[in-house]
Amino acid sequence: MTTVEVFLDDTPGETRGVIVRDGRPDRLIVQGDDDVAAHRLGARMVGRVIEVRSALRGAFVELPDGGPGFLTLKTIDQIAAGQKLEVEVASEPRDDKGPRLRQLGPAEGEVRLTQAAPTVAERLAVWAPNAQIVTGLEAIRACQEAVETAREGRAVRPELGLDVRVQRTRALIAADFDYTGGPGAAGRKGQARANRAGLAETARLIRLNGWGGLVAVDLVGAGFDARAIADAARQAFDHPQMVLAPVSRFGVLELSLPWTCAPLEARLARPASRMVDAIRALRLALLQDLSSPRYTLQAAPGLARSVASLAGRLGPRASVVADPAIPESGWRVVEGF
Repeated sequence: MTTVEVFLDDTPGETRGVIVRDGRPDRLIVQGDDDVAAHRLGARMVGRVIEVRSALRGAFVELPDGGPGFLTLKTIDQIAAGQKLEVEVASEPRDDKGPRLRQLGPAEGEVRLTQAAPTVAERLAVWAPNAQIVTGLEAIRACQEAVETAREGRAVRPELGLDVRVQRTRALIAADFDYTGGPGAAGRKGQARANRAGLAETARLIRLNGWGGLVAVDLVGAGFDARAIADAARQAFDHPQMVLAPVSRFGVLELSLPWTCAPLEARLARPASRMVDAIRALRLALLQDLSSPRYTLQAAPGLARSVASLAGRLGPRASVVADPAIPESGWRVVEGF
């Protein structure tokens, strides 16, 4: 029976949520307070068609409080420039691309947000409806472990002699299975077990990173059972829009996944991320030691000014002090003033 745990880290400036299955982080969500509301997955709004692009079979749509989104069309004569539409964000911005939109119907009035995107807590509840959400110290640690697992891009299954590594390039996501075999794992049965586990780990790491696009998986062994591999891939990725190709003559399985969330690496690289890291460290110290009357974030002057309002949301035990001796963007947490 699968054990499911749900954690919510609501540190000022950023909210993280993670689903843990059988002790391993399985899904991760990161939302920044500085996110454009109209760019979040699931946000609904009234947009105005800016330009129809026949070559792209779509249109650029003006959105509230942010750059334009792109709406894919079945036929380009469906809409015209200036038309108002009700749209929903189907894919968050990534790299140099804006959000991709889904058309809900015609609309009137000003360009505006009509329904906010689901919160992190609401999305966690959809994925694990019967699980209690854990917050506080445990949540910070669980979410940080999930982030580290995603960034490492590696899963080791020693009982199977399997080492899985997943990396994203500009063109695709590559997964490589290094297989040495485990106890009683010789032959095709052992290879089949390793491939099933490897596909599950690949899907888990891709989910944690928020990736989509073309995926190439270098499988273990040769002489594959095509149906068994396809079934294992469908079960591992469990996505209705996944497109699956047959295993190639070189033992590579290819599949395609839709983009939905902004990739984790982009969220961690945004300017506000350094601020949130400092506040999270201060919050962690406060939660680890409830007896101390105060903890202080000593930071470079620029960072100290930026995080002062966030630290104020941690309560009277938290304070921020500017220290010119600390290098730019640097910080440390100390007990007391």
